[in-house]
Amino acid sequence: MERKKLVGFIGFGEVNTPIERLHLKHDEALETLAALDAEIIDGGLVIDDPAYETGDAAIAKLHGKDICCLIVCVEGWIPTHAVIHVTDAFRHLPILLWGMCGWHDRGHIVTTADQAGTTAIRPAFETLGYRFKFVYSVMDKPAPVEKIRAFIDAAFAAQSLRTAKMGTMGYRDMLLYGTQFEGQSMRGQIGVEVEPFEMLEMVQNVEKLDEAKVREGVAFVKNTWKFQKPCDEKVIENGVKYALAVGKKIAERGWEAVSLIDVDGMKKLCGFPPAMVFMLLEHYYGVQTVPENDVMGGVTQLMMHFLTGQTVPYLEYYEFFEKSMLIGVPDFIPAAATDGDVKVLPAAFGLLNTSLLNVSKVKTGYVTCCRLAYKGGKYVMHVYTGEAKTPPSWEEFGWDDPAPQLCSLEVFPDSCTVEEFAQQVCGQHVIVAYGNYLEAVRDLCKLLDIELILK
Repeated sequence: MERKKLVGFIGFGEVNTPIERLHLKHDEALETLAALDAEIIDGGLVIDDPAYETGDAAIAKLHGKDICCLIVCVEGWIPTHAVIHVTDAFRHLPILLWGMCGWHDRGHIVTTADQAGTTAIRPAFETLGYRFKFVYSVMDKPAPVEKIRAFIDAAFAAQSLRTAKMGTMGYRDMLLYGTQFEGQSMRGQIGVEVEPFEMLEMVQNVEKLDEAKVREGVAFVKNTWKFQKPCDEKVIENGVKYALAVGKKIAERGWEAVSLIDVDGMKKLCGFPPAMVFMLLEHYYGVQTVPENDVMGGVTQLMMHFLTGQTVPYLEYYEFFEKSMLIGVPDFIPAAATDGDVKVLPAAFGLLNTSLLNVSKVKTGYVTCCRLAYKGGKYVMHVYTGEAKTPPSWEEFGWDDPAPQLCSLEVFPDSCTVEEFAQQVCGQHVIVAYGNYLEAVRDLCKLLDIELILK
């Protein structure tokens, strides 16, 4: 589902400040915002006129627009009542309070008293219960663009989550605890509607597939993925069929994230590890994917996807070292996290001999790693940042010899030590986004009333 990132903007300044200067600062602010990945809807300039005519005009310009947040830009001193008259019409939205600044002229400072306005407004916003963030400009320094960007991204993510849906085939694979979810708080506080469906629906849908689409999928796999050794075409065909069968539900229900029952379902009942199914679901439908009915992991993926625009992979903790952690997957990564070709290997693990394993190289770089959890009746987000590097050679015990090198990274955290991280870790799966999104994650957690665990 494609969503537009719309942001409302209103400038404020006092009636006695020369209007030309206020317009100049208004245009300067809009020029700064033009560099952001958002469509800015300008509500105009509001002054403290007695009849609130400029305030009412600004409200009218933004009324009915599907904006994710409102930027209140203080371009000079403004009595608080004139601001509250406008913002109260948008109190349901996240609000960014941005104080602009003065300038130097002929060797001295000239100011329109922007921070006189913001320091009066900020406590009023707090007392009135607004969800807001306060940023300010400093003379001769760049505007706080990254803080503004982070807040807009967080507001957009919060807006997107309210209409997002996730599908989960089955529930609580392997009777795991941390993958479960509490439905009413998930819908009420986070916004995501989680829809379980049965494996039977997938099996029934397999019987109704268009054979031409199956052949097309088989051709895509054979022509695009790099097989490390020959693979039975029946395995490829089954994977395509299962992906298209689940895809029918995705198309019907509009899911943006999907999880499948893995060990107790696809492997046990179908004899088919779902690695290639997940890879094809991402290819065909652009959804976020995570195995083992990991609803909390899937919702974390949706949060990070809406924040970053990325298809964000899940990885799993394998080893802790003194200064790093080894994280990897025993099945698949999305193409977006792949460095180079998508490489697959027919491999056997334990009693399963029909496994098509993704053995691609994972992209390295700076990462933000997150995991949403539900503890004692409240949501927490465990987050840390660090450098992800190519790991040393390793193997998971149990694979046929020679054991495959699983998709993996070695992450060196810089926002915490490994010991600090280990004492806060919230699950075996972690969601990885490329880049530093700590500010945006912090803003999103504040908007959704989620406790942030930064260790």
